[in-house]
Amino acid sequence: MDPGSDHEDVTGDVIRRRLRDTVIDVAPVFGFTMGFAVTHRVVVALALAIGAGLGVCVYRLVRREAVRRALAALGLICVGGGLAARSGQATDFFLPCLVVHCAMAVVTPVLLLLGWPPMGLVVGLITGERTKWRRCAVRRRAFVKGNLVVLVGHLAMLAVQLPLFLSGQVVALGSVDVFGPPVLALGVLLGWRVYRRCVGTHRCEAPGPLGIEVSHRSPCLERISQS
Repeated sequence: MDPGSDHEDVTGDVIRRRLRDTVIDVAPVFGFTMGFAVTHRVVVALALAIGAGLGVCVYRLVRREAVRRALAALGLICVGGGLAARSGQATDFFLPCLVVHCAMAVVTPVLLLLGWPPMGLVVGLITGERTKWRRCAVRRRAFVKGNLVVLVGHLAMLAVQLPLFLSGQVVALGSVDVFGPPVLALGVLLGWRVYRRCVGTHRCEAPGPLGIEVSHRSPCLERISQS
């Protein structure tokens, strides 16, 4: 297929593995939600959340897995915990995640319109081809279509969480946030499937004299590109 396509099956495996890993990643949020539901004390809930976050990091270290995601999640927990401790409002613990969803809801459509779908950028980093996929119009459109599925997940989470945050429903907000990472990871997996379906049997030839790749398209892809 196109440059870097030899690694696309590996990319799919990475996405599916991360979908499984989200069960572990939600442990800190689960700890905070359960701690506040039982004690109604922000300090206790924060202690459980931070403890769970540290536990996830130790777990990944013991298994010799990358801890970047766990450290990033722990960073968000610390930021949210600092906001909640300062204000005394447990809902502020979830504010960083809401900001992330808002940012994705605003930035992603702009990047899609500009022809820089975030999914393509991430896949380019995983496969090592960087941004070479942009030379192929078929792959670029396929990444846009797949990224729309991921965007729907962020918008759905934001539509559910924002009213709960504004109304101060901590336990309900935490319960939704626990299911957030699996939902988003599933959205990424579905988006990847949409991408692969749109690409189909497409093959990219070597770049032409102007540095533009010549594409062969199946009838299905031709109809997709004209839609």
